Amino acid sequence: MARPFGIAIPQVFSNSTDLSLIREFCPKAESLGYDSLWVQEQIVGDVWILEPVTLLTYVAAITSKARLGTSVLLTVIRNPVQLAKSLATLDQLSQGRLTVGVGVGGKHVPEAVFGVSSEKRGRQFVEGIKVMKALWSQPKASMSGDFWKFEEVAMAPKPVQKPHPPVWFGARDELAFKRAVRHGDGWMGAGSSSSADFVTHMDLLRKALDSAKRDPKTFAISKRVYLAIDDDRGRAERRLREWFGMRYKNADMGSRVSIWGGRAECIDRLSELIRAGAQHLMLNPVFDEMEHAEALAHDIIPKL
Repeated sequence: MARPFGIAIPQVFSNSTDLSLIREFCPKAESLGYDSLWVQEQIVGDVWILEPVTLLTYVAAITSKARLGTSVLLTVIRNPVQLAKSLATLDQLSQGRLTVGVGVGGKHVPEAVFGVSSEKRGRQFVEGIKVMKALWSQPKASMSGDFWKFEEVAMAPKPVQKPHPPVWFGARDELAFKRAVRHGDGWMGAGSSSSADFVTHMDLLRKALDSAKRDPKTFAISKRVYLAIDDDRGRAERRLREWFGMRYKNADMGSRVSIWGGRAECIDRLSELIRAGAQHLMLNPVFDEMEHAEALAHDIIPKL
């Protein structure tokens, strides 16, 4: 039986795509019992990172059980009609294994490059989600909003999952948590936030759930965790900082948000997140991915 632990698919590379690693890693992670395989999104920039929906479509063909998740799609820079079609197709090809993680994004998102305005970003984000849900669930969808207006638009096939794939939100502040509780099926804490941040965010989430009178049992809670297992703590931190410097242009973020050290220390620090309220952890090793997948499955997860 799959356990409530997902793992990130190798997606970021130095200067060439290691297709053999992806092809080996995903079935192996599935056989090790990870319940889900995850991707992230960055469309423009000099980082060698594969596009998430395309990558998950490939992974759908080489796996059969694990759920496939996005953490997260920046939907304000995408056309929701086209995205609804792509994700419905992915849910069909994976036979109902898709979890759609979505987020508004921050100041780092260059909306102008994609021909969209940065004004009213939150409203556009919510309306885009409504467009996708309508196309996924209604025989002929209609929308009369500020950004999209259409009537009796059909889209087939619908997703396998009914009424639609689960939608998990990224959120960091009070308004975003209210939005997530109102429109989403779950929340995944960002990998770029620390364990201490997660505790603070859980307080905001609980307040939002209580204010909306929503049963917490109906709302999934997860956290992306960058981590490195190594008894040599200095070496682990150094390698994390190198990766964060390449991926985010911010080596210090690696030291601030990651978990690293020997097996006992990793177990202790991951246990803190579970005690704080995480029902699911998405583990994200950034180097030696195959070795980490096995070590986590055999030595860490059974102790959590």
